[in-house]
Amino acid sequence: MFGPIFQRMRDSLVVVALMSAIAFTGIHLVGDPIHLLVSPNATTEEVEAAARSLGLDRPIHEQYALFVKHAIEGDLGKSFVFNRPALGVVLERMPATLEMAFVALILALVIGIPLGLVAGLMPHSWVHKLIAGLSIAGVTIPTFWKGLILILIFSVNLGWLPSGGRGDTEQLFGIAFSFLTWDGLKHMILPATTLAIFQIAMVIRLTETGTRDVVQQEYVRFARAKGVSGLRLLVRHIAPNVMIPVATAVGLEFGHLIAFSVVTESVFAWPGMGKLIIDSILHLDRPVVVAYLMVTVLLVVSINLLVDLLYVILDPRLRVRSK
Repeated sequence: MFGPIFQRMRDSLVVVALMSAIAFTGIHLVGDPIHLLVSPNATTEEVEAAARSLGLDRPIHEQYALFVKHAIEGDLGKSFVFNRPALGVVLERMPATLEMAFVALILALVIGIPLGLVAGLMPHSWVHKLIAGLSIAGVTIPTFWKGLILILIFSVNLGWLPSGGRGDTEQLFGIAFSFLTWDGLKHMILPATTLAIFQIAMVIRLTETGTRDVVQQEYVRFARAKGVSGLRLLVRHIAPNVMIPVATAVGLEFGHLIAFSVVTESVFAWPGMGKLIIDSILHLDRPVVVAYLMVTVLLVVSINLLVDLLYVILDPRLRVRSK
């Protein structure tokens, strides 16, 4: 069991190293931020002095080597715009993104799993066709369009929910959370729902496919022959075996929720890491962009490693094989 885990950790370090090189080189090719940071009336000497102070006058390989040296020490550079450590700027926005991603994941599980089980147990009914149609719509409609439609319905026409912002927050362990206040919860409903729609559709399809496969297995037929039926059959024999691929996919998708929350945060002006990366790209704030990418990669890699551990826990065959 520990051998594959150490191998995954080694592979994860390689991924992080490659991603750091790609991110640093890619943001370097976007443009030179020095002209956005100095006054338009600055002289050539002033521009060159500002570039030297920021280390932007060095060749790209020297800048990257210096970046790696400081990154090992936990320093990802200082933001050109905020004039503060870039890692601190990103970590300030992380709770808002993680909070919305967790709520979206919970919505996906609470809504997607029951609908997928119903669709899998009733494969030729009108209920199955309705659920399948909703899942297809959730996958195909673009995220920004879903957000705009929800704003039009629930904010503009009905006036039930706010269209943007995070609302009031409450401190818990020194971190601000929106779900602890009624105003913050109302602000979270639309962006979390928008982010969750694609995940709900994916969970429905995975659960339906798994259910249709599991009900054909010999152990389910044997349980039915013994007189087990109804809710007991579903809870004891069908659902646990369906959850193995669903848990794996959902764990991986949680990393995607964090990485691809950019569109949702932009539509709803949610002050998370996604909105920060858009603003930083527009201002060519290289340290913040690189810090965001590194933090996102570390989160995704860590989540993938946890999913591997969870898969071993859920699937007894892997534990027996490891022994």
